[in-house]
Amino acid sequence: MLGRLASIVAKQALSGHHVVCVRCEDIVLSGGMVRQKAKFERFLRKRSVTNPRRGAVKFRAPSKILWRTVRGMVPHKTARGAAAMERVKTFEGVPAPYDKVKRMVIPDALKVLRLQQGHKSVRLGDMAAQCGWKHNEVVAELEAKRKAKSAAFYQAKKKAIKLRRKAEAEA
Repeated sequence: MLGRLASIVAKQALSGHHVVCVRCEDIVLSGGMVRQKAKFERFLRKRSVTNPRRGAVKFRAPSKILWRTVRGMVPHKTARGAAAMERVKTFEGVPAPYDKVKRMVIPDALKVLRLQQGHKSVRLGDMAAQCGWKHNEVVAELEAKRKAKSAAFYQAKKKAIKLRRKAEAEA
């Protein structure tokens, strides 16, 4: 769930922790696709009255949507808030340095625990793809490759552990 995840990330960043969010395209929004898309497009239409070309930049990428949601929960115009925002990194997929690092899940932001059975939900990546983000397929393809590589590594690791236990039992 986007808001719950963002609030926890914001609090951790403000308390001095470095936070890296990966696979932002798989974050869930509560509510149906039509409603979420309409809300986001309403947000995209907001612009400056005096000069419409001068409006704020509105990102379509899921990682930037999460980043902006976190920024809304942090006093980013103060030195403390700016420092906290520098400690937050967001990515689509799992890029190279972080694919070898142990990841953790935030239970308070899980769809299974927070959204009632049968209620509609939308993946942030799907909503972003319908609102102008062009890299949904590329990220999905790269994630499939990473997951296959990770599964092969895990199988080799399990085999090595089994052999080690066998050797220890014999010794």
